[in-house]
Order: sequence, then C-alpha cells, then structure tokens
Amino acid sequence: MRNSLRSHGGLVSHLSILIIATFSTHLLRQVFAIPRTCNLFQGSWVSDNSSKSNNIPLVYDSSQCPFINPLFDCAKHGRPDRGYLRYRWQPSACNLPKFDGKVFLEKLRGKTIVIVGDSISFNQQESLTCLLHAAVGPNSKITTGTMGPYNSNYVTFQEYGVTIAEFYTRFLAQITTEKIGRVLKLHLINDYGNVWKDADVLIFNTGFWWDVNDKPRWDFIQDGENNPIVRDMDRTLAFRKALTTWAKWVDSGVLNFAKTKVFYQGFYPDHYRPSEWGRPELKDCAKETEPMSGSTYPAGPPPRLSIVEQVLSSIKSPVQFLNVTTLSQLRKDGHPGRYSDAGNGFVDCTHWCLAGIPDTWSSIIFAYLTLDENMA
Repeated sequence: MRNSLRSHGGLVSHLSILIIATFSTHLLRQVFAIPRTCNLFQGSWVSDNSSKSNNIPLVYDSSQCPFINPLFDCAKHGRPDRGYLRYRWQPSACNLPKFDGKVFLEKLRGKTIVIVGDSISFNQQESLTCLLHAAVGPNSKITTGTMGPYNSNYVTFQEYGVTIAEFYTRFLAQITTEKIGRVLKLHLINDYGNVWKDADVLIFNTGFWWDVNDKPRWDFIQDGENNPIVRDMDRTLAFRKALTTWAKWVDSGVLNFAKTKVFYQGFYPDHYRPSEWGRPELKDCAKETEPMSGSTYPAGPPPRLSIVEQVLSSIKSPVQFLNVTTLSQLRKDGHPGRYSDAGNGFVDCTHWCLAGIPDTWSSIIFAYLTLDENMA
C-alpha cells in the first residue's frame, strides 16, 4: 500500500524535485504580480471579452477534451446559451493569473496531484486535465487508467511525469461492510489514506452527502470504537466529527510536509433554492444564464462552512484553505441544469458545466502551486 502511487502501472515515474530556473518562483510572482497579502477568494464575476470567438473566453473546447464526464458536458447536451463562459473571477485587490498549462506542468514535473472527495471532485479533476490537455496538444502522450482496488482514476502527462488522480469518497471517514450492513465509522480515516500520503499535492473535500434532507449513504453509524452502532445521528454533528478525524490524520505525522502540499477545498454550493438569490418564482437553477453581481451571496455562506473553518483552524500542520464557496455561490448559472445525460428530466444544480466555474478553481490552485517555493 505504501508505494501504490509509485508502482501501479507506472502511475508515477518519479517524485524527484527539480530546480527549473525558467519558471522560478521569483519570476512567476513578477509575471503574475500577485501580492502575498491578496485574498483570491474575495471579489466578483466580471464580463470577459478577451476571446477571439463570439466574445467567449474559452479556455478549452469541451468537444476536444476526452476526459469530460457526460454529466458535465453542457454544450454537447444542447445548452443553447454560452453566456456562462463570458465571465471571469476578479479578486478585489489583485488579478487572478490565467491558467498556463505549460508553466503548471514544468513547475510540477514528476509530481502527483491527488484529489479526494465526492463527484464534485470529478469536476475539479476533469477541469485540470482538460486545461492541461489543451496546453500540450492532441499529440502529447497521455495515459489514463484506474488504480487496482481503489475507487480511483488517473491521467498522466507522460512528457512531464505529472499525474492527476481522483479518489472518490463521500465522507473521508471509513465505511465498513459488516453483517448488519454498511457502517460509517466517524473515528476512522478512509482506508485509502495509506495511498494518499504518497502524493505531492493533496486536495480534499467533503460536504454534499451530509445533507440532512438526503437519505443516508450508510446503514449504520458509529462514533468511537467503544461506542454503540446506531441507525443515524445529527448530520451536522456527524460531519464535524468526520472532518475532525481527517484533521487528526493530517496532524498525525503520516504526511511529509517537506514534500506534500495539502489543500482543503471549500464547501461546494448547490442552487436548488432560488429564494436564496431573490427568485422565489423559480423552481431551481434551470433558467439561470447570468451570475449574480457583487461579491456577497444574499443567503450568506452555507452553515457547515463555519465548521470547516473551525476544524481547519485547529490543525497544526500547514493546510491551505481554498475557500471557493462564495465565488461558486454567485454562479447560479454554471450548473448543467437539464443539459446533461442524467435523463428523466433531472435538473442538476449541484455539479458544474465544463468548461466553466471549476476552471476558476483550477486557476486558483495554479496560482498557489506555481508561486509556492516548496513546489520548485
């Protein structure tokens, strides 16, 4: 298990650290002009007319990216408007660097990025891989696959030895299959943790499947080895306990922070309650074609975001919080809606179109990783 990321089918060729003078951190900071004090998460969405085609700043053509899940390919499934691609995120006090795939790949040459979370994390992985695919061109050697018994898929850009892997887990905590059924053990980290620790970059998220209104994706739940197994418990409390278990794992010494950069991605919002943004006459996000103006969401942050902030503040190890919640809340227009292969008239206001908002999340990750001296 310890060497799974290195050994599985040549997934990672090497993890050596290279000094790349052409893309030094000092030069990157000069080129992108990002003050160290800039808050990339505070800002607004502004119209971007930089594209050569129809005033749409396409970062890649979704029809040319082989990695997009049909659930996220809104253009392929007939979304008639393209306005949702005409906006870029503008931080209040600085500019967000445009994603540069070649710079990204050079900076992370020989490294592995592991994205851990639910299906929204697929949005993130596919955004990154599409951006990189567009940068290297269709003739570049790229391998894809799944990792053995793990619920994981990966894409490797062979010329650079860079791998983007996604581990699907709804809760970060461990679910075990026992005679009585599936037991969510809030006190145990997911078994995949033995594999995650070998990565160079880890991006974590959980949140969607803890909703109090959803049927639980477990049969029983347990908080502590010596405590009773119960049918269910307060979901908000369960979320806090699972996240605290993850935080303790981060601080347990299992990760080598001289090598591994750890991120926690903020709470991903959905848009099923139009009254939150002043459109109570609507049923969902299906008819939305423009982002909200301004820098605040009328309904405020999701209640569980404060739990994320509290748990992250308790971690002693260096973990970067990618608080993309508000900037995503403002994009009620960015979901597939009816334009996916979900079928049965389902309106998806949870996932995100690709190309789309996840590309901004990727640009923020790009900014942090390329300007991080420890990633040189």
